[in-house]
Parts: sequence; structure tokens; C-alpha cells
Amino acid sequence: MEPKILPESFFIKDNTIKIAKELLGKFLCTNIDGTGLTCGMIVEDECYLGPEDKASHAYNNLRSKRNESLYRQGGIAYVYLCYGIHNLFNVVTNKAGMPHGILIRAIEPVMGIDIMLKRRNKPVVQKNLTSGPGALTKALGIDLRHNGILIAGSYNNYNNKNKDQNRDRDRDRDRDRDREKKHQIWVEDRGLTISAQDIIATPRIGVDYAEDHAELHWRFSIRNNKWVSESGNNKNNNKK
Repeated sequence: MEPKILPESFFIKDNTIKIAKELLGKFLCTNIDGTGLTCGMIVEDECYLGPEDKASHAYNNLRSKRNESLYRQGGIAYVYLCYGIHNLFNVVTNKAGMPHGILIRAIEPVMGIDIMLKRRNKPVVQKNLTSGPGALTKALGIDLRHNGILIAGSYNNYNNKNKDQNRDRDRDRDRDRDREKKHQIWVEDRGLTISAQDIIATPRIGVDYAEDHAELHWRFSIRNNKWVSESGNNKNNNKK
């Protein structure tokens, strides 16, 4: 099938776990500042379901300048800096005001690999090129500049809001900013479907602070895909 950019309707559904599974096999693409197309198949991701999720940046309805993008309507990017080093890319889901997000943890590179190698300063293609959330953002050219930009394929819904919403100056400014950065980051459907038996569910990475929520099986990956991070391929922790 002809590649199609995922529409806003894909991201605003209220079942973020289902969305995370459906993102496996989709293609995360970028064309940053006209430097060229880079693209990879999503093979691993994680759900963060604030405000009840102790591992979420929005746990207990925490709201700050850092996580404000999480509270916007699904279909935008939430990018934040981890350990002051790594830019991590999340897809915002659900309706506005419900801070759900999906961290993209690994992709299988398929297009623009020469550009990825240059960005990562790698001589040859190896697993660590795009395996891991910090590695893939660097390979794709994603950084904090892209926090809050629209990644969904259709802008029509932003132009057909009711009159009260159109009077909201803050939202108008957001829309203008999003249009200026249109097509820098998007997710494509290329007709590939990952079957339920080929999806592995395991606990999320690096969330020991989340107490009992650290054991929730909210990380999803494609079984036997070599680009999944080592922890994501842990066969002792698979659960559908």
C-alpha cells in the first residue's frame, strides 16, 4: 500500500496501551531542517499513563513547563532531556487534558541510513545506531526544538474547532508554530501489521522509583527483532 501519515484520530483514542501495540510496525520518519529523509520501523515502545501512573511525568496531575506538551491533544511530540544528555521522543495520546504518552525506545533503520550514521558518528551500521531511545532520536535528528510539534497527518481538525476554541489565543499560537514545522516528524502506516503473538510485553526500563508500577508490563516490542534493546528482548519477562 501507499504509505499514509497516521491521522490525528489514531492518536486521540483513549486506549493508549492499544495504540502502543499498534505503533509497532509503523514507521517513524523525519526530515529535519531539510537535511534529508530518515525513517525507521518502530520495534519497541513504552506506555506512560499519568496521572495514576507512578512512572509518568504527569503522576498525581503534576504539571510543569517541562511536561506541558503531555496535556495537549494526542498527535503531537513530547520531547524531554534525560540525564542532561539524551533527548527522548514520546508520542502524546488521548484527549487534551489526559496526559498519556508513548516513549519510542527502538527503531529498525530503513531509509536515510547514511544520514543516521553521520549524526551518530558511526562508521558502519550496528545495532546501537537506533536501539535505545537516546540513540534513535540522535539518529533521526530529534531534539528539544521539536517538543510540542504536531506529528499527525491532518491539520484539518485544527482548522475546524468551534468558535470558543478559535478565540483561544494560546491555541492559535500553538497551531501557527506547528504549521511552521510541518513534516519535520511524522509516523507512517505502510500496511504492515504485527500479530498479537509477535508482540512481547515486559516491564518498563529505568523506572525503579515507581514502586509497584515498575513491574507493570507496559513495554512492548516485536518478538525476535534484532533492533529491540537487550532488556526489551528479555525472554524471561515476556507477557502478552
